[in-house]
Amino acid sequence: MNRLTIVAVTMHAIVFALLIPVLELNSSHLTNPLWPSHARLHEAWQLLTNAGIAILALTLALRRRDSWVAITLCLITGVSFLVAWAASNSYGGSMLHSDGTQMAIFGINVAVLVVGALTLLLVVSAFRERSK
Repeated sequence: MNRLTIVAVTMHAIVFALLIPVLELNSSHLTNPLWPSHARLHEAWQLLTNAGIAILALTLALRRRDSWVAITLCLITGVSFLVAWAASNSYGGSMLHSDGTQMAIFGINVAVLVVGALTLLLVVSAFRERSK
């Protein structure tokens, strides 16, 4: 397993197992009183599932086990987010906060930039693993 894979999977785990849950454990997401209780249950489920997948991938990477499985697990959560974002108009989704604002750089949502960069890093890592 190359160093880039370990770095990419570690960064992915930090984002999906720590950063996103911390950012979503508030009244705009998980405890949002305007969301139906069923939607809040799905949010909790999604946070726990993504964190579990990220931790499993990190464990595989740090133990230098199967780099392909670690990369694939990370790509599942990263690509799923990007597809959900790209398709958001089809189901009424949005990256905007309830007040209509968003954290953006050059007009692009920060979460999309971060997950996009992580996904690209994982793809590059996969190609490097393949060329070994």
